[in-house]
Amino acid sequence: MKRIEGKIMERGHWGSKAEFLLAVAGNVVGLGNVWRFPYLCYRNGGGAFLIPYLVFLVTCGVPLFLLETAIGQYTQEGSITCWQRLCPLAKGIGFAEQLILLYSCLSYIIILAWALFYLFFSFSSQLPWASCDNTWNTGDCVNLAARNLSLNRTTQINSTSAATEFWERRVLALSGGIEEIGKINWEILLCLIAVWIVCYFCVWKGVKSTGKVVYFTATFPYVMLLVLLIRGLTLPGALQGVVFYLYPEPARLADPQVWMEAGTQIFFSYSVCFGTLIVLGSYNKYNNNCYRDCWWLCLLNSGTSLVAGFAVFSVLGFMAQEQGVPIEEVAESGPGLAFIAYPQAVAMMPFPQLWSVCFFIMIILLGLDTQFVAVECVITSVMDVFPTVLRRAGRREIFLLLFCLTCFFGELVIVTEGGMYVFQLIENYGCNGACLLFLSVFESLTIGWIFGAERMFDIIEDMTSSRPNYIFMLCWKYFTPLVSLVSFTCSMVKYKPLTFNRWYVYPDWAYALGWLLALSSILLVPGWALGQMCAGKGSLKQRWRHLCCPDTNLPLTYKQRAERQDKTFNAEMEDLVKSN
Repeated sequence: MKRIEGKIMERGHWGSKAEFLLAVAGNVVGLGNVWRFPYLCYRNGGGAFLIPYLVFLVTCGVPLFLLETAIGQYTQEGSITCWQRLCPLAKGIGFAEQLILLYSCLSYIIILAWALFYLFFSFSSQLPWASCDNTWNTGDCVNLAARNLSLNRTTQINSTSAATEFWERRVLALSGGIEEIGKINWEILLCLIAVWIVCYFCVWKGVKSTGKVVYFTATFPYVMLLVLLIRGLTLPGALQGVVFYLYPEPARLADPQVWMEAGTQIFFSYSVCFGTLIVLGSYNKYNNNCYRDCWWLCLLNSGTSLVAGFAVFSVLGFMAQEQGVPIEEVAESGPGLAFIAYPQAVAMMPFPQLWSVCFFIMIILLGLDTQFVAVECVITSVMDVFPTVLRRAGRREIFLLLFCLTCFFGELVIVTEGGMYVFQLIENYGCNGACLLFLSVFESLTIGWIFGAERMFDIIEDMTSSRPNYIFMLCWKYFTPLVSLVSFTCSMVKYKPLTFNRWYVYPDWAYALGWLLALSSILLVPGWALGQMCAGKGSLKQRWRHLCCPDTNLPLTYKQRAERQDKTFNAEMEDLVKSN
């Protein structure tokens, strides 16, 4: 891609097929595979949880994964302008996806800053979360890593583990609530700056730099995961943890909450309805076999989730045996697993610093490629909206810098003493699974009925020289919107107000702010469609037809080319007959 001052630069393509595969793999295989899927599996029926997981995988995950990748590859546009070319009425989907991705960028990178902070302390001669002799510890602190514990049940209930106190009192410096924002934690702030600098340079040259970085960030976590898996399975109590992880409880399948959590996990794990797959696919060449890529990447994603469960629960089984408590008392999800349960387990192993370094390097790299791919997708999507302004020499780097700085200053409130409460608010409302389910309904209906599932089939066949399985058409038209709509409705009916640590209840204004974050993306889709219908000219029917008509400059499929050639041939023959 040449830089020519004053001229619009080309978007470019991936340097090789491997770059695309690794970028997508790095994006979809993230922290959720390690710290969310195993916990959901054990909590929702063990092996029985795989049934709703597979149902959502078949009806929503894989069909939407293929659909979004194919949309990007076909239109060669970001996740906003692609809808302008396919169906202008649905352009609000693209704006909503980018808004959710923006919320994700704000919250996700904070996790990496916390992990980097832990990584620095992992090189200490004694892990600080393995001792109660630190300045931040209280009189209720208990060192669970010590093997000579003689605690009665009452003492255990009233005590706090050293790992928990390190997390809440040292890392977070947790205040009493969101009303008490408090002061900035400067150590976490420095870690956040370091992570943003790395993220910036990973994407500052677009796919030219991103495509090279993923060779390391997308592969090395698997090395760390394999090391931790082998180590975990060799620990005493590992078998107990694995059995607890997968032991099936079919009765749990009658609970609608189990199905909703399976659906949410699929949407987050497969990064569908975020717009990232559209952008990554848009850098492919037109004839890339995205259909085959879809199968391999989906298999890799779900396989990683399953294997990560063995790595996590083998260690939790070991920790439960060491403490002499049931495994459900040590099982955690999300930040609780990464920053309390697993560090605590590591502190009980021989050579704890080694395993701590391996674990947090894996966490950082798993999260880093997901983060910088998300940033790349936002930048690409906005640049495609304003190509004449932003796609010129030097302007991408400046725009990227401004975006990173904007996100950074917006995150300052999260690195305060009350920041964890703000973090949870953004995570549970701004990046809510219900928002993704809502977008899934409109995305599948737009392609299945307005643009046409048959036309999309022809496009994929033209690009890949292989026709997709007919089940994909059924999913785009019927199963995906139906399953997503039912799940969205159930999530609204089953809604429970957010709490922190099961005891802190947010004030009413915080819940109002949370709902504002959620509705900001949901209302963009019908709001955009309604606005375009009102602003159009002509009758209501004419406006509808105009806004549902795809761009005439889109590439023609082989069927469309054949039809055009037939029409041209017939017209020439008619002219010839008339002239004779």
